[in-house]
Amino acid sequence: MEFGRILIFAGIILILAGLFISMVGRLPGDIVIKRENFVFYFPITSSILLSLLFSLLFYLFHRFFR
Repeated sequence: MEFGRILIFAGIILILAGLFISMVGRLPGDIVIKRENFVFYFPITSSILLSLLFSLLFYLFHRFFR
């Protein structure tokens, strides 16, 4: 029973990670500054979403696997 829960949880994590990776770089709010010989990319929106995703995953992990 416990191994099945871990597999389901791992599958959900992989699906969410795949969705997030496919969206990275295209989110509004990410800062991109392009000059002649310089490109600065700061993914602030992506970082906030990643933080929220990890917080949710750790909360769920703690709640279901105590």
